[in-house]
Order: sequence, then C-alpha cells, then structure tokens
Amino acid sequence: MTHAREDAERTWCMSEVDIFRDLSEREMDAIAAAAPMKTYSAGELLYSPSQPSEVLFILKKGRVRIFRVSADGRALTCAIITPGTIFGEMVLLGQRMYDNFAEALDDVTVCVMSRADVHRFLLADARISARITEILGRRLTDLEQRLSDSVFKSVPQRIATTLLTLAAETRPRLLGARAPQVALTHQQIAALAGTSRETCTKVLRDYAGQGLIHLARGRITVLDPERLKDQAG
Repeated sequence: MTHAREDAERTWCMSEVDIFRDLSEREMDAIAAAAPMKTYSAGELLYSPSQPSEVLFILKKGRVRIFRVSADGRALTCAIITPGTIFGEMVLLGQRMYDNFAEALDDVTVCVMSRADVHRFLLADARISARITEILGRRLTDLEQRLSDSVFKSVPQRIATTLLTLAAETRPRLLGARAPQVALTHQQIAALAGTSRETCTKVLRDYAGQGLIHLARGRITVLDPERLKDQAG
C-alpha cells in the first residue's frame, strides 16, 4: 500500500508540471520512476556555490528562492520558483547554478532528476526540450528586470514590486476571498527586495498605514493592488 502511494505521489509530481502536459501515462510513469522525491525545511539550502549538485529539481510543494550574493554581501533574488516548474544545474539546458543559492521559503518537496536521466527523458523529447527552453528564457527576462529594479528603483519601490509579484502568484485560499496574501516574514520580504529587515518593516508599516496592505504574523494581505502599483513605479 505504501509503495502504491509513493508511486502515485511521484506520478502526481510529474503530472503537475506543464512541460509534461501531453505525455502518455506510460511516459509519465517512466519519468516519475527516475525522479525520487526529497524534502527540505523552510530556510534550508538546496544547493549553494560551495555545494553544487548536477541535478534537475522539479518542485512539487512549497516555494524556492534562487539568489546570488554580490561582492559587497548583498543578495539579489534571481527567481521565485513555485510548484510545477523546474530549476537546477543543467549546463545543456543553458542554466548554470554554480554562482547561485537555492533556499526553501517554505517546507518544500522536490523530485530530483540526474544528468543522465535528463538526457534520456527530457532532451531526447523535442516537445519537452522546447518547453524547457521557453521556461529558461522567461526566467532570464525576469532576472534582467530584477537587475534593473535593483539599480534604478528605490527600496520602497522594490518592496512594492516584490509584494505585487508574489501576490500575482498566490490564489485566495478561502471561498469568496478576493485579497491575495503573501505568506512570508518581513525578513524574507527584505531579502527578496535587497534591503534590511528593519527598513522593510518600516516601509510595510507605512503601506499598511495607507491602507494598501494588512500585516499579520507571517502573512501580508494586499488590499489595494492598483495603489500599490503606483508605489512600485
């Protein structure tokens, strides 16, 4: 019974990934068998420059932050990975992670695929290979925008942009709920926006005072996205 449940979980991990959307059940099962699941706790690093790992991660549950650290110690968020997509070190996919860190923002579950199996199951299939190229292209565009924001936007503008980006990826959990929620701490928001926790808290309280957001422990509700867009610049 346990093995059957584990097999179903692995197949579910594959079926939720857009790049596998038109594969047959047999093809899905073969890929699932080659991608065992692994869990990480919130705050844990999946990889870092000192601990590279030549694998492809398929995120099943939770969120992962990909970031780099500059020479002066500032962290630049490259991407926020949400369930149903891929990330990791795959030179042949045009993505290197040797300079990057990957941090679990929540408790996460990933399916892990080796370099050999990526060759065997992904690169050999023109449908999947093309979709991976598209995903990595979008991620590069997002990174370029983040780099631009870090140079030209003020800290309050970066925090507003970060909240809007995260809110857009979050669906209201309660029936009838309209206001999107961001389930991150002030420290995590600060890291994403490239500022200190103290400065971030001050800006968030200011936005709350203007009625743009509502602050709760570990959760921020975006009350007025349009006015927050004005703050984002």
